[in-house]
Amino acid sequence: MRRISYLFPVALVGVAILLPLSAASQEFKPSKQIETVVHTGPGGGSDLFARAIAEMLQKEKLISQRMQVVNKTGGGGAVAAAYLAEKKGDQNTIGFFTGVWLTNPLTSAEANVTLKDLTPVARLVLEPAVIAVKADAPYKSLPDFIAAAKKSPGQLKQSGGSVTSRDNVVRQLLQKNTGAQWAFISFPGGGERIAALLGGHVNIMVIEPAEAGEHIRAGNMRVLAQVTDKRLPAFPNVPTLKEAGFDVPSVPQVRGVVAPPAIPKENVAYWEGVFHKLTQTESWKKFLADNQFEDGYQGAAELVKFYDEFTDRMRGILKEAGAKVVR
Repeated sequence: MRRISYLFPVALVGVAILLPLSAASQEFKPSKQIETVVHTGPGGGSDLFARAIAEMLQKEKLISQRMQVVNKTGGGGAVAAAYLAEKKGDQNTIGFFTGVWLTNPLTSAEANVTLKDLTPVARLVLEPAVIAVKADAPYKSLPDFIAAAKKSPGQLKQSGGSVTSRDNVVRQLLQKNTGAQWAFISFPGGGERIAALLGGHVNIMVIEPAEAGEHIRAGNMRVLAQVTDKRLPAFPNVPTLKEAGFDVPSVPQVRGVVAPPAIPKENVAYWEGVFHKLTQTESWKKFLADNQFEDGYQGAAELVKFYDEFTDRMRGILKEAGAKVVR
């Protein structure tokens, strides 16, 4: 009895120590302005996506600090990923990734940082794409453009992002499928890619509906085809690639959130909670509908599994497109 009486107060002390730690972990919040890293320039898809989410998080009162979007362009996501890796342990920094952060290391031996070196937080959306031309372009359909490219090999131009971006992968797949050839002009930001198309400096581009929406509604762009498995509600009369006669895979796009390496578990739990709550709001549902996004929310544990699935799929697509895969 004496021994039991001696141990019991010790056990209580242990509980007293654990309880404040648990409470502290549950109460974690960023202590200052949140640095939000994206790999595109102003006006690019990731830039617009991050800014829209920052606005929604403020509107829904899901965060107490403001988010500052920081553009780290270059290397198809490599520069942004490396920047996040350098912020090891920083609890007030997050990054918005896309599929190119996974595909770029597949074709670049120099890519020293991959998504697996960062802390997974959440997958947010799966995103379709469309193939668009300037509204007054002579091409009324994608077969029209392909026919023109065959007549003048290498003369027509496509604006896009990095060589491992969906833009270029779709181009490579179509070229391999049809035998047509056209040039790819890489720009660091979505705004520059769009300006090149609308200014008549390039002839075609692969673009996300969210990025192109304003220009499509204003009648500045014409959509020739959809890079989707089925037609989007916003473009009921526009064929998918397969419907247009091109037997190529629908290249996926994903958007999600990561954090620097070595941040505390409670930091990850906080951000998981914030983004999960966001996906339950009416603001989020409207955002998805307005931008033709598919809700693809996954927490950190599921996101790790998705990395492997996505990488395997893209490795196969890149090989089919004729790209040299190094990993």
